[in-house]
Amino acid sequence: MEQHLKLNDTDGTLLVDPVSYRRLVGLLIYLTISRPDITYTVNILSQFMHAPREPRQQATFWLLRHLKTTPGYGLFFSSACGFQLSAYYDSDWASCPMTRRSTTGFVVKLGDSPISWRIEKQSIVSRSSVKAGYHAVANTSYELNGHVSSL
Repeated sequence: MEQHLKLNDTDGTLLVDPVSYRRLVGLLIYLTISRPDITYTVNILSQFMHAPREPRQQATFWLLRHLKTTPGYGLFFSSACGFQLSAYYDSDWASCPMTRRSTTGFVVKLGDSPISWRIEKQSIVSRSSVKAGYHAVANTSYELNGHVSSL
């Protein structure tokens, strides 16, 4: 998605045919299973499926152009991967322009292969970027605890 693009539910005109937008975003949600690089953008686009507007459709078309030019960016699971478990997280403080909630994301990797990832809007409104970061760490460690106990 374009850097610093903030989509909200009032900008732009309503789409004449919202069914095609909803169908396309639904297919993109399915595609995030093998393309974690588009998870953030699809998360943002799926938040407006109740009343899709023109700027969101343009962002969807931008994402389709990105997918067309990067066909080899899917997941790769190497047979020679190690067994070192690692995790990475990030949070975007107050990124939702309507609710001011932060967005949190993480990826858990076994060797070089990603085995779990998620991006979601936080359930609480953080008063600072530090608190949003703590929430991201807590979610990531909770996910790691589930993977470590299953090994």
